[in-house]
Amino acid sequence: MGPFARVLRCAPLVALGAMGCGTSRESAVHVVGSTSMLPFAERLAEEFERREPGIHVQVQGGGSTLGLLAVANGIAEIGACSRSLHRGDPGEAQFTPVPIAQDAIALVVHPSNPLSGLSRQQLRAVFSGQAANWREVGGPDAPIRVITREEGSGTLDAFLAEVMGGVRVTPLALVQESNGAMKEVVKQDPCAIGFMSMSLVGLGLKALAVDGARPSALATERSEYPLVRPFLLVVKGAPSGAAVRFLEFARSPEAQQLIEQERMRNATSVARPGGVRPDPVVPGLWGQQGHGGERDWLDLGAALCRDARGGV
Repeated sequence: MGPFARVLRCAPLVALGAMGCGTSRESAVHVVGSTSMLPFAERLAEEFERREPGIHVQVQGGGSTLGLLAVANGIAEIGACSRSLHRGDPGEAQFTPVPIAQDAIALVVHPSNPLSGLSRQQLRAVFSGQAANWREVGGPDAPIRVITREEGSGTLDAFLAEVMGGVRVTPLALVQESNGAMKEVVKQDPCAIGFMSMSLVGLGLKALAVDGARPSALATERSEYPLVRPFLLVVKGAPSGAAVRFLEFARSPEAQQLIEQERMRNATSVARPGGVRPDPVVPGLWGQQGHGGERDWLDLGAALCRDARGGV
């Protein structure tokens, strides 16, 4: 069962249902989903509203899967999803993804931790609970405290796919519901380890190298860092009106420059002549190799907006 199908059974929609109250659908866009995407989605919304004063963009977090659920139920026009979609999940096959960036997932520890990096095999041992002391992975003699994300988090889903390989995260892990909460816990605990969006690491945390590569925008663009996931704006069917205009803006050169300022690889960089090609570490939009490369992502998003405008 995929992440969308799991959350579909129990996700509350009451709070989301109140989003559109008092606002015309023709003059508003509702974007719901990933907390990793929330800061720069709000920035894009602010800039879009400055350019389009007659349209209000309401941005809300809650997790990638909740965003997909809001789109599926017609509560939001656009979902923010920080992971690949799962074609094997019937609930997700109804969506069309529009890529706007790629983001590295950083493994973070307290600055006092002497380790500089871990392999994915070591990370799997740490997060499964198989390694319970830092000395088992080359660190000091101290207990490991694993910090993870909540069910429905796109960051968690991407981490599970790229690191855990079907192995469960230890049930002793402390669960946090946002990148901000993850950051605060790890900053205050010399024994902690967690994972979060590279763009949100900031001061007070130490990002570990993974398989010898450190997370950075340059390493992401060169396909050197292994833990990379797409940032997607997701729609159901053909969008219309204000939603189309916001999607077009999100893929414009101006918006892509804003995304680069957030230390992320923008969507247009993958299509530059001689630029980065699809690599085996980053799955396609549907989470499968061979089902559309990065060039296809761009073509798909452009065609979706063009078709919604009637060929313009």
